[in-house]
Amino acid sequence: MADRAEGGGMAWSWKLEKADGQDAGTAEETFPTRSDAESWLGESWRELRAGGVERVVLLDDGAAVYPMSLDEA
Repeated sequence: MADRAEGGGMAWSWKLEKADGQDAGTAEETFPTRSDAESWLGESWRELRAGGVERVVLLDDGAAVYPMSLDEA
């Protein structure tokens, strides 16, 4: 799926979850493209994990795209 051009009105973001599945909020940033969102996660996952986040879900304008565990194993 190709990323939308900036200014397309849609935003990519990350939903954060704890190990027990409890909602831990969303990442403070939103991103104009899926690639930008995934790059941010690649840079931030260790910090999120240290803060108790165990799983993230990529959101495309609020709709779930895919979940990902932050477990290193």
